[in-house]
Amino acid sequence: MSRHLADHRARSTGARVKHFLRLSRTPRETWQRARGASGASRLVQFLRIERGRTA
Repeated sequence: MSRHLADHRARSTGARVKHFLRLSRTPRETWQRARGASGASRLVQFLRIERGRTA
């Protein structure tokens, strides 16, 4: 029994992999955001909430 006509896909050209590899070779700023002072204050706020303080 063969597949339905809608189930036949054209062969992939590997474009997704090519684009991913092109992006992965770019500088690290593409993948990681710079952490500024806001990261530390965010941690302080999470810890405050975890301890049960609301003010």
